[in-house]
Amino acid sequence: MKGLPSRSEIDDKYKWRLQDIYPSDDLWEKDYKNAGQLIEKAAQYQGKVSLDNLAQVLGMWDEAVMLAEKLYSYAHMEKDADNTVPLYQGLTDRAMSLFIQASGQFAFIEPEILALPERELKEKLAQDAGLKVYTHYIEDLIRQKEHILDADRERMLAEAQDMASSPDDIYTMLTDADIRFPVIKDDKGDDVELSKGRYSRLMASSDREVRKNAFEAMHNTYGSFINTITAAQRANVKADIFNKNQRKFASSLQAALFGDNIGADVYDNLIDTVHRALPLMYRYVDIRKRVLGLDEIHLYDMYVPMVKEYDKEFTYEQAKDMVLSGLAPLGEEYLGIVKEGFDSGWIDVYETRGKTSGGYSSSAYGVHPYVLLNFQGKLDDVFTLAHEMGHSVHTYYSDKTQPFVYKEYPIFLAEIASTCNESLLINHLLDGAQSKQERMYLLNHFMDQFKGTLYRQTMFAEFEKMTHEMAESGRPITPDALCAEYHKLNELYFGKGVVIDKEIDYEWARIPHFYNSFYVYKYATGFSAAIAISEKILKQGRPAVEKYTEFLKSGGSGYPMDTLGKVGVDLARPQPIAEALDLFGRLLDEFEKLI
Repeated sequence: MKGLPSRSEIDDKYKWRLQDIYPSDDLWEKDYKNAGQLIEKAAQYQGKVSLDNLAQVLGMWDEAVMLAEKLYSYAHMEKDADNTVPLYQGLTDRAMSLFIQASGQFAFIEPEILALPERELKEKLAQDAGLKVYTHYIEDLIRQKEHILDADRERMLAEAQDMASSPDDIYTMLTDADIRFPVIKDDKGDDVELSKGRYSRLMASSDREVRKNAFEAMHNTYGSFINTITAAQRANVKADIFNKNQRKFASSLQAALFGDNIGADVYDNLIDTVHRALPLMYRYVDIRKRVLGLDEIHLYDMYVPMVKEYDKEFTYEQAKDMVLSGLAPLGEEYLGIVKEGFDSGWIDVYETRGKTSGGYSSSAYGVHPYVLLNFQGKLDDVFTLAHEMGHSVHTYYSDKTQPFVYKEYPIFLAEIASTCNESLLINHLLDGAQSKQERMYLLNHFMDQFKGTLYRQTMFAEFEKMTHEMAESGRPITPDALCAEYHKLNELYFGKGVVIDKEIDYEWARIPHFYNSFYVYKYATGFSAAIAISEKILKQGRPAVEKYTEFLKSGGSGYPMDTLGKVGVDLARPQPIAEALDLFGRLLDEFEKLI
């Protein structure tokens, strides 16, 4: 049986170098103590925030939060490398508690800023060089005034975040550390222990029995914990409702979007626009069924490449070369940052026992970004590398350009840089296709990106909206209710031409993004924006790259819709989403001609 390797079996060159944040745990402990002292000093300013000391208070806040984030970044990435190590479970918990403590201790600042005379505050912003950097932050604070509470209630809400994060903590430990998946046969007839990382490879197997067995084993395993996972999700939704009630929002959705200055109509427009284009998805399903030669198509048939003759695997070294070639239109400066990431310990490459699944980019201000991968050698893994490096270069530019207060770009923009990289990579690979089979394979992959990002993430977004509306209207969140709603959505999005297997009812239970509520829709809007930006870069060259670099350097220094306007994309209108879906239709046209 092929079990997962332990971390000690992996060469250090394939592990991230977290020593760049803290060379030792002792230094982490030293900074932990320093951060605690900084946070405690905050109390001396409570009730005393004035126009004269505001720059000093905000600077102290930045310093304390920056240190708390650095502590958390190190701890959680050490934990994610191996969730079974108690030491880093403990450090992560302590770092999160420290961050919550900081949020609580500094909770008085924003209410006291809002209590200052608004006209005099704006005059001070224009005159005081030390305060001027906070202009956008304070203007945004004034915009949010009606949803900001008094100091005591803000402190209470900040401290409550420790409890509010518990559903995610419980879900993560259950699904990444405790759950064990069955042993199944792979396409070579060998026994393999199913894992979240191996699942995608098995679902791409040309052996239909392998796909079916992996699909059933994965979802039935989650189904065996469905009551526990439902309890975690119910608690997560209730935390969102508690927050929206305290902050006087009409819905959890409105509360989630308000920070980005985005209306719920943008969210609804995404769902409506994708609904209008569902016939394209039904057409895709029909093409897949015909190409695979199936009498009936199941959901476990949705991930196997339709062009089996070109089903290649890639080494990690090959993946890096492919990414660099694909990103060449972005110029030498951009490529230099990517190469630095490849060569300087930014990336943790391979799946090991206890390692957090999936992939992400993370960072600590003042230190380079990091990337977590679970590289399996498939084309999807090559694109994941390009995707996560998109996040990392975005973070790199933002951290280098912006002060700490604006270093964090809004999540609404977060998926654009990553998906733009993927779009450039697929265009490069299509241009270099050497045969009809290779081109069909790559078209298949590009079409699957539309299926997996624009359609699937919108389906997830609709599910999140449904679950929150259920709770807000007083309907109980039960396993049966969630599974039934999820089943209906699969029927809607995939159409009558697909057998909706009963195991899919449990799929929602394996989606960790649901614990970061109303996040997934940004994958779909970001994908649409990225398609538009990549087209501009390929057609316009350097002028478009310069505008795009300005976008990447903006961080959180403006409202996300305004920042996106720097590259000429307006997601307030359905046009970018509709145009992306039109491209999906053209890909279907070309693929059908090549069959």
